[in-house]
Amino acid sequence: MKITVKHWHAVAQWRWDTGNSDPDDADGEGDVCGICRVPFEGCCPSCKMPGDDCPLIWGECTHVFHLHCLLKWLGTVASKQQCPMDRRTWVTAERRVGEASAPGPAADS
Repeated sequence: MKITVKHWHAVAQWRWDTGNSDPDDADGEGDVCGICRVPFEGCCPSCKMPGDDCPLIWGECTHVFHLHCLLKWLGTVASKQQCPMDRRTWVTAERRVGEASAPGPAADS
């Protein structure tokens, strides 16, 4: 039996590896930016295309946000330079190269 492929329709999907893959999170609330409430796979309200142009940023408190959302938040007087989720002083997590349990890419670029 010989099969000839006449058409190929490839489909792909990507996701940010936030390290928050909780199987008990049925509503997916762990995969959204805590500021704009848009999924991490989407882009913040300031951007038009998701991906590397709209990166994520991790804090030492392990909370994750769109970089642009966090910068806008920290630029307000009400933020007091604190994480919007737990009100700890915001400190960007260091990127640990080579560690499997390390948070994803920090906003170094």
